[in-house]
Amino acid sequence: MTSSDNQSQHAKQAQGALAGLRVIDVSRVLGAPYCTQILADHGAEVIKIEPPQGDETRGWGPPFLGDAASYFLGLNRNKKGMSVDFSQEAGRELLLHMLETADVFVENFKVGTLEKWGIGQEMLAQRFPRLVHCRVSGFGADGPYGGRPGYDAAIQALSGIMSVNGERDGEPLRVGLPVVDMVTGLNAAIGVLLALQERNTSGKGQFVEAALYDCGVSLLHPHLPNFYLNGKVAKPSGNAHPNISPYDTYATKTGALFLAVGNNRQFATLCKILNIAHVADDPRFVSNAERNKNRDALKVELEAALVDHECAVIAETLVTSGVPCGAVRSIDEVVNDPHTHARGMIVDIEDYRGTGSPVKLSRTPASYRMKPPAFAEHTEELLAEAGLELKDYAAVLPREIMS
Repeated sequence: MTSSDNQSQHAKQAQGALAGLRVIDVSRVLGAPYCTQILADHGAEVIKIEPPQGDETRGWGPPFLGDAASYFLGLNRNKKGMSVDFSQEAGRELLLHMLETADVFVENFKVGTLEKWGIGQEMLAQRFPRLVHCRVSGFGADGPYGGRPGYDAAIQALSGIMSVNGERDGEPLRVGLPVVDMVTGLNAAIGVLLALQERNTSGKGQFVEAALYDCGVSLLHPHLPNFYLNGKVAKPSGNAHPNISPYDTYATKTGALFLAVGNNRQFATLCKILNIAHVADDPRFVSNAERNKNRDALKVELEAALVDHECAVIAETLVTSGVPCGAVRSIDEVVNDPHTHARGMIVDIEDYRGTGSPVKLSRTPASYRMKPPAFAEHTEELLAEAGLELKDYAAVLPREIMS
């Protein structure tokens, strides 16, 4: 390999594993923008095209930074921004022009919208045979619910997630973060990468679909496998695990401790450290199956032993001795933890602070090059790069760009 080849390789590594990939992102809200931020963090050039009114999450605050709410800022790093009115023919013409140099097209229009505009899946596949077209939708296009819109909380309800979340003997409860949207974004990113890998062999792109409903159902582990075997419908169980014990929160002198004990060795170590070694030999607790049957009695034993312990101190003692556990902490405690920073999970770019990528690659790590764009910030730049004139698309561009 020549010196120039080495320099080129090092430059590509510095830009990320997806350097050279071009993504047109016309999606809004959460699932699909999270997908494209994953791609952008790992080097893809992502062009986010918003509608004239902007991505609605720009207004999902307070708090705000400039024209954007924190919700928008958390999902749109490393993207260049422009705005186009696709409801007009000139806007759709501009989109097709942008797709001519794209590898990936990500959208979350309501099923049927692109087809109504004459730029549906079949048309795009014919005109851009190498294009990977990814759609994030609520329920997919087919089936009894096909084409319906979907939002995270509604899918949590419909997919059964809420039915297993909440206090024991309590009412179903929404998970306190948009878990369905986020796992849909992850699956969409995986689908895009799978399609790109296959394109290396076939030379052809394909349609990738990630539906919130499918992704919600996919999260029901171990509740679905349990149901397949025993036919029993799971109910909310608080913090307790349906299959493992002790796997729950336990009161200490100063706060709640979560124990996640998965085998007999860990359980014996736990009992030894708490000076209740006899509990590990109790016939009621000698195996995970027995501990599950007698979990209420076990909780009494463990909390009696934990009552005099400082939560953070005993958590440190246990985890460094091989017993999986953790003090239940607040958001500010997580942000202030030195380990959070050591793992690169806090990102600062000028006045922007965001959450880092959890995917660590040794040679081509994620990079944080641009804070989320202001509305339509790069419209003029991107049109110039495409060899297009602003005046030719004045009717479909934001007024402030033309002034």
